[in-house]
Amino acid sequence: MDIFSILSMIGGLSLFLFGMSVMGDGLTQLSGGRLEQILEKLTSKRIMAVLLGALVTAVIQSSSATTVMVVGFVNSGIMKLNQTVGIIMGANIGTTITAWILSLTGIESSNLLIQMCKPSSFSPILALIGVLLYMQKKSDRKKDIGTILLGFATLMFGMETMSQAVSPLADNPSFTGILTMFSNPILGICAGALLTAVIQSSSASVGILQALCTTGAIRYNVAIPIIMGQNIGTCVTALLSSVGANINARRTAMIHLFFNMIGTILFMIVFYGSNVFVHYTFLNEVTSAASIALIHSLFNIGCVLVLLPFSNYLVKLATLCAPDKKEEQKEEHVMGLDRRFLDQPGFAIKLCQQAVIDMACFSKKSFILAIDNLKHPSKDKRNRVYELEEKVDLYEEELNAYLIQLSSTNLSGDDSKMLSLLLHCVNDFERISDHSINVVESSDEMIRNNIQMSEKAKIELDIFAQSIKDILDLTIEVFETMDTNKAKEVEPLEEVVDKLSEEMKKRHIMRLRNGECSLDAGLVLEDLIIYYERVADHCSNIAKDLMSMDDLVLDATWFKDEYNKIKDVYVLP
Repeated sequence: MDIFSILSMIGGLSLFLFGMSVMGDGLTQLSGGRLEQILEKLTSKRIMAVLLGALVTAVIQSSSATTVMVVGFVNSGIMKLNQTVGIIMGANIGTTITAWILSLTGIESSNLLIQMCKPSSFSPILALIGVLLYMQKKSDRKKDIGTILLGFATLMFGMETMSQAVSPLADNPSFTGILTMFSNPILGICAGALLTAVIQSSSASVGILQALCTTGAIRYNVAIPIIMGQNIGTCVTALLSSVGANINARRTAMIHLFFNMIGTILFMIVFYGSNVFVHYTFLNEVTSAASIALIHSLFNIGCVLVLLPFSNYLVKLATLCAPDKKEEQKEEHVMGLDRRFLDQPGFAIKLCQQAVIDMACFSKKSFILAIDNLKHPSKDKRNRVYELEEKVDLYEEELNAYLIQLSSTNLSGDDSKMLSLLLHCVNDFERISDHSINVVESSDEMIRNNIQMSEKAKIELDIFAQSIKDILDLTIEVFETMDTNKAKEVEPLEEVVDKLSEEMKKRHIMRLRNGECSLDAGLVLEDLIIYYERVADHCSNIAKDLMSMDDLVLDATWFKDEYNKIKDVYVLP
C-alpha cells in the first residue's frame, strides 16, 4: 500500500464522514422538529418509547444525537428520568439501519436489476437529482431533500473510495498481524470503543469496519469484539453533553453507558463462555459488510429484549452512582430552552414558540390581575402581579439570549421567519407585563393619597378595561394558533381602543371643567388611559408581525366593516 493509496483512503474516509453529517443535517431539517416533538410526548409506555427511539434514530441517522436530545429533555424538565430508558434502548436499534444501507456495497451479480441496487450504481443518479433539488432555492423542502440525497451520495462515494483504497491490504502481512491482536476480546472492545469515541458516531465506525471487510482480512473473531466496543464508545457523546447539566441529565447519560456496558458484558460471558464448550467454527471465517450489519443488529436487539424488563434497575443504578447532593440547587429556567437542542434548530424553534406562548399567558394574566386590583385592591393581587412580571422578565432575558444563539444555526426559511417573529413578540409581551406594574402603581397611589374617581369615570374605565381584556384574549389566541387571517381582527379592535381613549379624554376634560372630578383623580385616570392604550398598541404590533409572515395586508373596506361591527359593543354611556 503506497502513499497514494493512503491519501485515497483518507479522502474516502473524509467524504464518508462528511456525507453522513450532511445527510443527518438534511434529515433533521426536513423533519422540522416534528420527530422530536413526538419523542417528547409519546414516551409514557416503555415499549412505545423503544419504538420511537428506534424510529427517530433511523431517520436522523445518529443514536448519539438522539441520546443527547434526551439528555436535553431531562435537563429542561420536559421528560422524567424513567421515560428515557426506552428511548435510549430504541436508539441502539435505530442506529443499525445505517449499517444495513452500507452493506449494499457488497452486492455482486451480473443481473442488471441487482447491479442497480448497488450504491455505486444509483448514487450518481441520486447526486444529480440532489443537485437539481438543492438549486431550488425558493423551496426549503426541495432543498432539504436535495441535501439528503447529496449527503447519501457523498457517503456512498466515500465508502467505495475507502474500500478500494484498503483492498491492497489483503496481501499485507503487517496489516493481518495487527488485526490478529484484536481477536483478543478485550483489545477488540477497547479498539472499537476508542475509534467510536474519537469520531463520535457508532454508525460511522461500523461503516469503517465494513469498508475494511473488503480486504478479506476481517474475521468474525475480530469483528465481534470491535462491534461490542463501538456500542460503548458511542456513549462518550452523551456523557460529554451531560457535563454541567442537572443531576437527572447526568443520570440519563449514565443509563446509556450502563445499558451498553451491561449488554456487552453479558454477551461476552454467554458467547465466549459457550465457545469453550461448543467451539464456534465460524469465528475464523472471513466476514462481510452484510454480516457486520447482521451482528450489529442482533446484538442491539438482543440487549433490548434482555434488559428492557430490568429498565427500572438501570434507573436505580444510575441514581446510586449519581446521588442527590444537598448543596445542588435547581436554578429557575425557562422550560425547554436547552443548548443541546441548538443542533436540532427546527425543534428548538418550536420550543421557543411554546415558551413565548407561556410568556404571553403570564403577561395577559398579570395585566388582567392589575385591572382587577384597581377595582378591588388587595395585597395578594398586588404581590402576584409583581411575581408574574418578574417571571416574564426572566422569559424575555432567556428567550432573547437563546434566539440569538439559534439565529447562527442552519435554519430553514420558515424557521428564520418564525425566529424573527418571536424576537419581536417577546419584547411586546414583556412591555405588556411592564404596564401591569404601572397600573398597580396607579392603584397604590390612589390608596396612598385617598383619591376617589367619579362614578362616571369608573363606568367608563370599566368599559375601556373590557376592550383591553378582549384585545388581549384575541391576540393570545391568534399567537397560539398562528392564525394569520384571524390576526386581521386585532387591528379594528385596536382602532376601537384608540377611539375610546380619545372620547374618555374629552369627557375627562369636561368633568374637570364642571368640577365633577378632582385634579388628582384626573391625573391618575389620564395615566391609566395611556397604559391601557399602549397595551392595545403592543397587541396590534404582534398581530401585524404575524400577518407579515404571510405578507397579508388589511383591506380598507374589510377593515371599515369590521370596525363598524365591533365599535357599538364598547359604547360609553
